[in-house]
Amino acid sequence: MPSIPASAAPADLVIDYLCTPVGESSIVRHGPVRLTTNLTFTTDLVVGDPLNLIWKMGYTGDGSRLQSPGYFGEGGQVHATGNVEHRSSWVGILQPQGVSDPEGPLRPDDPLALPEMMNDPGLTNKAGIITITPKDIDLDFTPPDGSVPVNDGDDADNPSDMKIVYDGAWTPRDDLPGSENHVHNDLHETSQLGASAQLTFVGTGVEYIGPHDKDAGPVDIYIDGIKRATVDPSRDADDDPVNDDLDGGHTLWTSPELTYGKHTIKVQNASTRLAWVDAFRVTTTTSQTPTGYHSAKCKLVGSPVSVQVTVREKTGPTDTTSPSPTNTTTDDPTDDPDPTDDPTTNTTPPHAGTTTDSLGHVIVVPVASGTSTTTSTPKSTGPTATKYYKAQVPKTPKGGVDSGEAPDDGGQPYGLMASGAALVMGSAGGGLLMRRRRAEHVGGAN
Repeated sequence: MPSIPASAAPADLVIDYLCTPVGESSIVRHGPVRLTTNLTFTTDLVVGDPLNLIWKMGYTGDGSRLQSPGYFGEGGQVHATGNVEHRSSWVGILQPQGVSDPEGPLRPDDPLALPEMMNDPGLTNKAGIITITPKDIDLDFTPPDGSVPVNDGDDADNPSDMKIVYDGAWTPRDDLPGSENHVHNDLHETSQLGASAQLTFVGTGVEYIGPHDKDAGPVDIYIDGIKRATVDPSRDADDDPVNDDLDGGHTLWTSPELTYGKHTIKVQNASTRLAWVDAFRVTTTTSQTPTGYHSAKCKLVGSPVSVQVTVREKTGPTDTTSPSPTNTTTDDPTDDPDPTDDPTTNTTPPHAGTTTDSLGHVIVVPVASGTSTTTSTPKSTGPTATKYYKAQVPKTPKGGVDSGEAPDDGGQPYGLMASGAALVMGSAGGGLLMRRRRAEHVGGAN
């Protein structure tokens, strides 16, 4: 079996199939039906990713088609189930499924649409290599609930083996006025004893439709070869005689519920009086349709192809964000420790040319001047970054104005110092003279 290695691109396999009948009343009715399909899926996955098989289907060229297996009202659908073998540490079958859009009213051999695609996503729960191999496709048909009228005979409206078959001398009456309410304004008439009209159908029930007429004779009704009833269209539901002439469109008899499948109803003239067949109404019940009754099996044309899918371990997210830069400013080693050196504890309002952030950091705002100043731009992880600095003058000189600048140097006050010294010496000399005079006065008194 050829094997295609996995790649990051999705696999896209074109696979042809040949479909043959399987069920008792298959939708493959007149020879094999050829299909062409496209199966796509991703071949490079991470654990937890879905392995999603998407399978598109189509008919090949102008070849044969799937066909309606009977008379059905609106809503019949074709179902498709693909089979895909997968092998890894565990072995199994994936089954993508699809269903066609609802059909309109169907007659036997009407072509059927295919499902646009089949789909079946499944999660991958561990790493490894999975080998995918497409297998057979199974087809089936689901009829709708409801009923559909069937009339006319061996003509374009009744192809194949499912049609009203008239045995004996019957005269078609298609020239009657529309006011008589015949189905499709079509009626068949006989007066021959034993003349019959027979319909083979697929469903769960059937009705015999015809006119009430005062000149009608009795007819016998058979289901699958067994007589079930005798009906007299010259009498109404209460068994009273009618006074009508070809009052059409009446349900003259309804079958009991039948097992879903193929059945035959036959209406046979039981006298030489006039008898008519207008139409039959076929009934189907979806819930009673056996699975696979209308099925077909589609097998690969040629050798199967396998494709490998790689499932990798899931890795955690990679942090590609660069760490935020840490900007530090080194103090002059000759500076004495001082609380004012820390900008986070400096409560002095910032000087002109600075601002503070919400944390109290001092942010230098460059001021244009005629002096060339060398600046450095900090690295950042974003479009802009703020670098924090200490104040330009870390200490306020003692005894000076809190301006961040030292006072200008001035001349020394030598004259003032000499005057002060003379004043001090004079005060000291005057005090000494006063003490001598006080001592003399005290001595003279003695």
